[in-house]
Amino acid sequence: MADYDLHHHGDREVGDGLVDLAVNVRLPAPPAWLRAELAAALDDLAAYPSVDAAAQAVAARHGREVPDVLVTAGAAEAFTLLANALRPRHAVVVHPQFTEPEAALRAAGHAVDRVVLSASDGFALGPVPADADLVFVGNPTNPTSVLHPAAALRALVRPGRILVVDEAFLDAVPGEPESLAGERLPGVVVIRSLTKTWGIAGLRAGYVLAEPSVVEALRAVQPPWSVSTLAARAVVTCSRPSALDEADKLAVRAEQDREYLVSGLRSLGVEVAGTPRGPFVLVRIPGAAELRLRLREAGYALRRGDTFPGLDGDWLRIAVRDPAVTDGFLDALRRLR
Repeated sequence: MADYDLHHHGDREVGDGLVDLAVNVRLPAPPAWLRAELAAALDDLAAYPSVDAAAQAVAARHGREVPDVLVTAGAAEAFTLLANALRPRHAVVVHPQFTEPEAALRAAGHAVDRVVLSASDGFALGPVPADADLVFVGNPTNPTSVLHPAAALRALVRPGRILVVDEAFLDAVPGEPESLAGERLPGVVVIRSLTKTWGIAGLRAGYVLAEPSVVEALRAVQPPWSVSTLAARAVVTCSRPSALDEADKLAVRAEQDREYLVSGLRSLGVEVAGTPRGPFVLVRIPGAAELRLRLREAGYALRRGDTFPGLDGDWLRIAVRDPAVTDGFLDALRRLR
């Protein structure tokens, strides 16, 4: 099995003076209404945090019961909790995808098999080993931006299997199609993050939706008070109907900006993988590893692809930004290719 730097993420690409096309956080800062809520919570910092209100807000937001919800310090904590709470006989990660699930499993001492999807098939979801009792898949998947049909995900459900669906970017897809978050399905775990849409990567706020027995198993290994008072307040605030409405409007705008980027890339003859649905695109350009460095010298930070299992140095992930930023990037790409 090839070695990959599973802990390499887009934040390692950015630097002073660079236009950030490497990190998939859409807003440069939290919106004013969220900052106001967080500022109001500062007076509560002397007390130990409680996630009760956050769990209730998440349950209401998805039409679930409170016992189905575990609030976490971002999606990354959820991957670690799963790796530490579960004892899989055959763990499988569907790649290319976010690498922290595999990293967490390996750190917890589990062997991991990879199911690598094919670029020639648009990274469409295929079968996994029948005896796999723990399966991780992203939807929409980072870095491919592919949105898998919910029916294809449900087809992976088996008695005795835990299917983990990372929906960290699904609120960036208008209407959140193909989500499993609103269903209590046997063995299905859905992970959500607030980081991407609301510009709060530094706050670490997310949650798990699963059957109560799974939630309790994860809670048993979760460190005490791992979710801060401010993160819990963010979960409550961002689960309100007004926030959900704003998120959908942001998703519509991101979709328009993505199509503008994709059109520009294709006009330059760049191969765009699959049918992108997330706020980022995956492209294949021969010699992309060196091109990425030239673009960096020109002031643009892109996410390298060769740290994702299944990809190599000819792949780059590009975060969606507004058309003005995209125009500058495309001009630099045109000059440097």
